[in-house]
Amino acid sequence: MRIILSAAVSVDGYLDNSGGERLILSSPEDWRAIYALRADCDAILVGAETLRRDNPSLVIREDKLRRRRTAEGRSADIMKVTVSGSGRLDPTLKFFTEGEGEKVVFTHGTVSSQLSEVATVISRPELTSTVILSQLRKMGVETILVEGGSSVLSMFLREKNWDEFRLAVAPVFVGDYAAPRLVLDGDYPPMTLVNTEQLGQTAVMHYVNRTRHRADCNRIVRAMDNSRRCEISPMRYRVGAVVVTRDGKKFDGHTGETAPENHAEEEAIAKALAAGADLRGATIYSTIEPCTVRKSKEESCTDLIIRHGVARVVFALREPDRFVRCEGVRRLSEAGIEVCEMADFAPDVIRINSHIIS
Repeated sequence: MRIILSAAVSVDGYLDNSGGERLILSSPEDWRAIYALRADCDAILVGAETLRRDNPSLVIREDKLRRRRTAEGRSADIMKVTVSGSGRLDPTLKFFTEGEGEKVVFTHGTVSSQLSEVATVISRPELTSTVILSQLRKMGVETILVEGGSSVLSMFLREKNWDEFRLAVAPVFVGDYAAPRLVLDGDYPPMTLVNTEQLGQTAVMHYVNRTRHRADCNRIVRAMDNSRRCEISPMRYRVGAVVVTRDGKKFDGHTGETAPENHAEEEAIAKALAAGADLRGATIYSTIEPCTVRKSKEESCTDLIIRHGVARVVFALREPDRFVRCEGVRRLSEAGIEVCEMADFAPDVIRINSHIIS
């Protein structure tokens, strides 16, 4: 299961103010990115206090995103999950009344009959992230977006049950001691920063769990091993790729493996398709940013990745402007695909391509 944490905070680390009116921290550009991220997930989880305070619907409203989900055989709306120790939730909240997706409540309290009519209630004596994730995995959830608030985010972070953390920082100060902070008091493990971007006036930082990050590291190393199999040519980079499907199948590829003009990503994708693998929701690891312009073929690797519904792209080095100007990161991000740049491995990729890159 892929677990993504997401939050928006002020510069001084607050989720909201202590007043009655909700503080909007995300820019319009950041909201569009969040909506696209939600549409790629199977479920979204928020705490009960968030429901009571903000009354969010958490419905996917953009027609394009809804059509894409239904075309993939999924509900137009994602499953909505909340955690309430007491079980005291108003069944008329938008969380329960809006959207086609299933609504789930985790609690160890007693819920009303009205709430049981509008949601699947799962009662457990102990509510931990491990308990919640285990049950959701049995319900078919493979990718979950955890949006808070403080108690929920703190639980997942403390228990190290997360893969990625998307933190948006707004250029404002709250300066209100009584306002909710990003996390509660406690001990938290260190994180690894893998990417930053600016969306309007919002700065977005992407972190990964160091423990879980090892899998990405291992697969980038595997992709580099694949790239070393490439013949050296002054007209092309030595690129390696690995495709990992949602059910864990792996397919390798390297530039020129079956034909001189073939790129690493398309070689790996071709092997996956030949094996009957479903690439929707898959992750592609590539040593160099997927191309957007090709002289030998009409369809770029970026277009190929988007067409097959890949959910995540991890790479080590942005393509230099040696042959063409590549805009893979931008194009993939705009298509709602998560992009992770592992720049720590860039020097190794440069050495492998020293025949072209000085």
